[in-house]
Amino acid sequence: MTAVLEVVDLVKHFGPVRAVDGVSLTLRAGDVLGLVGESGSGKTTLGRCVTRLVPVTSGAVRIDGVDIANLSRRRLRPLRKRFNIVFQDPSSSLNPRMRVGDIVGQPLRLHRIGDAPSRRQRVVDVLDQVGLRPEVVRRYPHELSGGQRQRVSLARALAAGPSLLIADEPTSALDVSVQASVLNLIGRLQADLGFACLFITHDLAAVEFLAQRIAVMYLGVLVEVAGREELFATPRHPYTQALLSAAPIPDPSVQRSRQRIVLAGDMPSPLDPPPGCRFHTRCPVAVAECSQVVPPLRRVGPADSLVACHLVADDGRGPQLVAQRATH
Repeated sequence: MTAVLEVVDLVKHFGPVRAVDGVSLTLRAGDVLGLVGESGSGKTTLGRCVTRLVPVTSGAVRIDGVDIANLSRRRLRPLRKRFNIVFQDPSSSLNPRMRVGDIVGQPLRLHRIGDAPSRRQRVVDVLDQVGLRPEVVRRYPHELSGGQRQRVSLARALAAGPSLLIADEPTSALDVSVQASVLNLIGRLQADLGFACLFITHDLAAVEFLAQRIAVMYLGVLVEVAGREELFATPRHPYTQALLSAAPIPDPSVQRSRQRIVLAGDMPSPLDPPPGCRFHTRCPVAVAECSQVVPPLRRVGPADSLVACHLVADDGRGPQLVAQRATH
């Protein structure tokens, strides 16, 4: 299947801060790739590099086969209709002085898609796709609920018919009561329209619901990439195991009695990442090699998984961290 997005050895440094440090990933047409990790892992920076909202330090970002990493603004402009982004907080990403119809229609005007009547009809159609009535076109963002504003953001992102959507924590700023409806909407739109989606989140339940494949990021690098079923059933990297063990479970009785993997300390600063494996300072099974040699992200096991850990064998067998009973 055709690759819509190819990221090759992507690096983004903000001065001495090594936010993204050599990430490579591929997203195929019609697939959803979940990108997960703690705050500060570099997830959002990666998404902004993919959409050229921030310039890359080095590496390649190919969208539909075209490397956009170093294109000039003039050459990048006609390609922008192929990809778009939905931000975390619709309150700050929508212009409060513009009506909804103008917000959603802006990509059509910028890319000169259709004439004025066809653009107006396209706005109504895409608003209907995201579950909003036609009269919303006359309203301002502040007149809508948080869930409605995020639907407007989705409509704007999809108006020009992109082949790639970057969704950066699209539900984290919403009330819990509307998060599920927005997730269901994204899943339905992706299935109906067939765009590829890079879904960036810290919510493991959301990524399990939406993504076919999941990439785990830690301190600017990928540590594991696997299919959804395999990653949740047999996480191989010690960080992935700890991340999954910390995810909340909806059943209160199960949540109270469950076992968790407790990591020591906090994530190191991207100003001065540790040598070798970046996780070794918190890993309870680290050996001397982990602090000295950077583990390559390599294929392991029978299901085309990728893991960056010295302790995981080529057949996929590796360490299983010991969980502890949760304390309250």
